[in-house]
Amino acid sequence: MRMLCAISALALAALLPAQEPPAGGRGGRGGPALREFLGLGPPPDAKAAERGAKLYSPNCGFCHGENANGASGPDLVRSPVVLHDEKGELIVPVLRDGRPDKGMPAFAAMTSAQLSDIAQFLHLRVELTANRGTYKTLNVVTGDPKRGEQYFNGAGGCAACHSPTGDLAKIAARYPPDQLQNRFLWPGGGRGAPRKVTVELPSGEKVSGTLARIDDFSVDLTDGSGARRSFNRDDGVKVDVEDRLTAHRTLLDKYSDADIHDLTAYLVTLK
Repeated sequence: MRMLCAISALALAALLPAQEPPAGGRGGRGGPALREFLGLGPPPDAKAAERGAKLYSPNCGFCHGENANGASGPDLVRSPVVLHDEKGELIVPVLRDGRPDKGMPAFAAMTSAQLSDIAQFLHLRVELTANRGTYKTLNVVTGDPKRGEQYFNGAGGCAACHSPTGDLAKIAARYPPDQLQNRFLWPGGGRGAPRKVTVELPSGEKVSGTLARIDDFSVDLTDGSGARRSFNRDDGVKVDVEDRLTAHRTLLDKYSDADIHDLTAYLVTLK
């Protein structure tokens, strides 16, 4: 039963990401109405799952992954044993007895309550994968803000274009940590920020200014005197538009995981 529910929920989450519960249902996203709509049973015991996470991590995580999505061992979120299990009746015996033929050790020293807590943790992992309404973003603030500040002002070269008291002032008050990280890893292209453009005429004359509009046929700019000028691209002009993302693209090949997490931790302090 749980396997069919989970598969149905996964399919709905993938194909109908914007789907809401039927009209007349009660509860918000992740509430009772949504659980019924997705075909999910009772929610996992949150406290038991929290205890189970502490047991799972040192005993199982190195093989099955921190979030049970697989590593050297199989993905437990998609495991038939986990998906068919209701209250630990299938998971607990496997944990207690192990599977020596497949390299899985037995955890005979654990109590039944501890094994049950691990089962609840695994059910919670299935829940968070299947039910978009209850998904919680993992904490991305794991770095050192001091090292992040050093990277910002040093090796990262961020200070050449950005200022914690200028364009980045109070940025952490406007965006949560995960969005902050995404914004510097995959910046949006600077929409709304003025870009410089240089138009070279067939005569060799160059006209520079602030880009006002550009398409396949023409380019408009505002020059240093404030005058609006327009050029037909079919007239053989060459157009050079400033790319504000060059430095970001260059860093993508240079970032280490530690750099990313440290820089995120520093940006989070800019409130």
